[in-house]
Amino acid sequence: MPKKDPAQRVKKKTTERKPRPPRSLVQRKNTSLPISVFENVMKQFDTAAEKLHLDKSILNFIKVPRRCTIVNLPVKMDDGSHRMFTAYRVQHSIARGPAKGGIRFHPDVTLDEVQALASWMTWKCAVVNIPFGGGKGGIVCDPFKLSPSELERLTRRYAADCSDLFGPDSDVPAPDVGSGPQVMSWFMDTYSMRVGHSVPGVVTGKPPVLGGSRGRVEATGRGVVICVREAAKHLGKHLDSCTASVQGFGNVGSISARLLHELGVKVTHISDVHGAIHNPNGIDILNLIKYVEAKKTIVGFPDTEKIDPAKVLTAKVDILIPAALENQITKKNARQIKCKILAEGANGPTTPEADVILDKKGILVVPDILANAGGVTVSYFEWVQNRIGYFWSEEEVNRRLEEKMVTSFDDVMRVAIKHDVSMRIAAFMLAITRVVEVVQLRGIYA
Repeated sequence: MPKKDPAQRVKKKTTERKPRPPRSLVQRKNTSLPISVFENVMKQFDTAAEKLHLDKSILNFIKVPRRCTIVNLPVKMDDGSHRMFTAYRVQHSIARGPAKGGIRFHPDVTLDEVQALASWMTWKCAVVNIPFGGGKGGIVCDPFKLSPSELERLTRRYAADCSDLFGPDSDVPAPDVGSGPQVMSWFMDTYSMRVGHSVPGVVTGKPPVLGGSRGRVEATGRGVVICVREAAKHLGKHLDSCTASVQGFGNVGSISARLLHELGVKVTHISDVHGAIHNPNGIDILNLIKYVEAKKTIVGFPDTEKIDPAKVLTAKVDILIPAALENQITKKNARQIKCKILAEGANGPTTPEADVILDKKGILVVPDILANAGGVTVSYFEWVQNRIGYFWSEEEVNRRLEEKMVTSFDDVMRVAIKHDVSMRIAAFMLAITRVVEVVQLRGIYA
C-alpha cells in the first residue's frame, strides 16, 4: 500500500549520513559529466518537434519554463532553533490553463529535476487533453526526519512565501514524493486564511472531507493499468496469460500490482527501496500489501526469493512497470530488457539513449506522459468538483478516468501509426501540437 504520509510519522533520532548526489543525475559511461533529467526531457521534445515542422520561434517559446522561483524558507524547529530550507516552484506553461503539478519533499530535490517534472506536466496534461499547463514544486528536506509540527510549519511557510504564485486560476499544487493529503490540507488552510475565505480548489489531493476527490489515491496506478490493458489489446495478448515485474512498491507500484493481479496477471518480480523479491508462480499481492503495512518493506515476504533489484528491470516478463525513480533504464541496461510492454509509472524512468534501444528491440513503451497521467486527470476532476461544488461517487470518477485514458491511448496510438514513430514521440507530437494550437490562437503578448 502507499507509504505513510510523513506528517503522520514521529521524528526519530538518526545518525548523520554523507550527502548523496542528486538522484536526478546519473553518470555517463566513460565520463564524469552527468545526464540531467531536464536535458532528457529537452531531447524528447526536440525529437518530436523535428517531425512536426512547426515555426521554431513558437517551439522555442513553449519549450522552456516561463518562470522558475527559488525561495529560502526560515522555519522554527521543535528545539527552538531556526533552520533554512531551499524550495522551488517552476511554472513551465500556462497556455492551456493554470499550472498544475505536485510539491516534492525530498533531500535530493534540485532545480534541474523540478524544471523537468514541470515540463513533463505540460505535455502530460496536453496528452490527456485537460485544461492545465505544467508546474512543479520541491523543498529540499527529508520529511521523515521532521516532526509533524515541523513539517506543518515548513508547508505553511512555503505556501505563504509563494502565495503570489498559487491560486485556483493560476497554479494548483498537489501531493508528490514525501507529501500527501495532510500537507495539502495545511497548504489549503494557509492560502485560505490569507485570502479570507475557504478556497478548496487551490490544491488537489486533499482528503475527501475537505473537498478531495474519491478515487484520487488509486488514480495514477489505475491509469497505468488501463494503458497496459490497451497495449495488450493492441498486441493481441490476453492479460490472464501474462507475467509482470514492478519496480517500486509505493503508491503507484503497489496499486498497479494489485490491479494487474485482479486482472489475472502473474506479478513475479517486485522491488522497493529495501530490496527485491521473486516468485515464478506469482506473488500474492493482496497479502504482500498487508505485509508491507506491518513491516514497511517487501523483503522477507513468505514464499518469495530475495533477488538483486536490478533483475526486476531485466526479468523475462510480458509487462514491466518502472514505478520508482528517474533514469532507471539507461544505455547500460536497456539491451537486457526483455518485456513486451513497458508502462512508465514513474516520471522519466527511461533515458533517450535507452529509448532508441528499446524501440529497436520492438518493445511497446507506453510513455510516462500518457501512462501515469491518471493522477493529474483525477486531480482535474477534483478541481472541477471544487469549482462547481458538486461531488461525484468513486464509481463515476473511475468511469470518467477510464474514458479519458482509453481515448488518450487511442489518440497517441493513431499518431504513432500514422507517422511510424514510437509511442513516446507520438505522445510528444500530440501534446506539442495541442499546445501550439492554443498559443497560435491566443498569440504571444508583447
